[in-house]
Amino acid sequence: MRENKRLEYKENMESGTFLKTISAYANYGGGKIIFGIADDGTVKGISKPEEACLNLENKINDSIKPVPEYSIEIGEDSTIILSVCEGPYKPYLYKGKAYKRYDSAATEVDRLEYGRLILEGQNQSYEELPSSMQELTFDRLEEELKESLGITSLNEDILKTLELYSEKRGFNNAAALLADRNQFPGIDMIRFGSSIDEIMDRATFEHMSVLAQLSSCIEMFQTYYQYEKIEGVERKQIDKIPEKAFREAIANALVHRAWDVRASIKISMFEDRIEISSPGGLPAGIGREEYLNGQISVLRNPILGNVFFRLKYIEKFGTGIMRINRSYSNALEKPSYQIFENSIQVVLPVIASDEELSEKDKKILDIIRDKGTVSRSEIEKLAGTGKDSTIRSLNLLLKKHIIEKTGAGRGVKYHIR
Repeated sequence: MRENKRLEYKENMESGTFLKTISAYANYGGGKIIFGIADDGTVKGISKPEEACLNLENKINDSIKPVPEYSIEIGEDSTIILSVCEGPYKPYLYKGKAYKRYDSAATEVDRLEYGRLILEGQNQSYEELPSSMQELTFDRLEEELKESLGITSLNEDILKTLELYSEKRGFNNAAALLADRNQFPGIDMIRFGSSIDEIMDRATFEHMSVLAQLSSCIEMFQTYYQYEKIEGVERKQIDKIPEKAFREAIANALVHRAWDVRASIKISMFEDRIEISSPGGLPAGIGREEYLNGQISVLRNPILGNVFFRLKYIEKFGTGIMRINRSYSNALEKPSYQIFENSIQVVLPVIASDEELSEKDKKILDIIRDKGTVSRSEIEKLAGTGKDSTIRSLNLLLKKHIIEKTGAGRGVKYHIR
């Protein structure tokens, strides 16, 4: 097995660089270090492993503050396996510095990430910190709470119930985000023409309530992605992109983004899609598959999320991706998701129909639907098409996110996305 984010090999313990990795594991997700294995994977073993285990324990206890939770065992091949758990008392420091694991290397965290570790160690989130602005008004929030919950007025008791205010600390950052005016960045919407060099429209919604940002985005969306069609005596509203999907994507971007990053949510509008890029990667403790499958158990901004839930902008936490996908259940081209270290991008395609595919493409798509999972050679045989023609159709269906492929080399197979 090759080295990765959660596994490191060390031939010996002479260099103290592995202590940086221990700091990284204790701060982020845990991991293992196996001593007695060279960089190329050759097993060398450790001489006098019992004595080496004692020395390793002393090095960890003397060098990492606070001391993380770990275990040491001797392998059958005289290797030493060190398992480090992610700890609750962050940050875990080596020589006064905190580290994070990137691929197979441990690097010192920056000032922003260090501050997050401190908050996490104190069991706090950024939205819980006292707001730098304490003279706040909540006309928009009050209006929406009256409509959704039937309150008569937004008083101090309700603000306390919503965890937006305390007598000891005043308003927190979550309150400021919901206030009519604040100092936070917002949403930058750009409508492009035939290329990114052609900007047709642009609007920035910032320093205002996140509730106002959400409604402003929806209004601009409706201008460009909805139209009316007359069928007989009826006038029908047509969505080029499902409004439910757009609403869900923006609400989730506002609730889940990292608000300590001074950057805007970016919405790029094209003729065939909308791209929504939100600052901040996945919350600590959440993997890519858990996020995509709607298994989020850690909410980055639970106070803000609770308000959105009460106002019915979001449903049960962690169901956003599933609701977006459900709104595309009958569409050929499906939404796609890109997860980066410091951002998440959601792409909502314009709804495509079978009419946009050639007869050959439709035939190949029908074969994949019918077979469930099928190889290219099987498709060629069933469709009666040549290799190059089949590859072009498959690439088109892949590009439109209608199908997916698994495996590698001769083991590649295709299935409906």
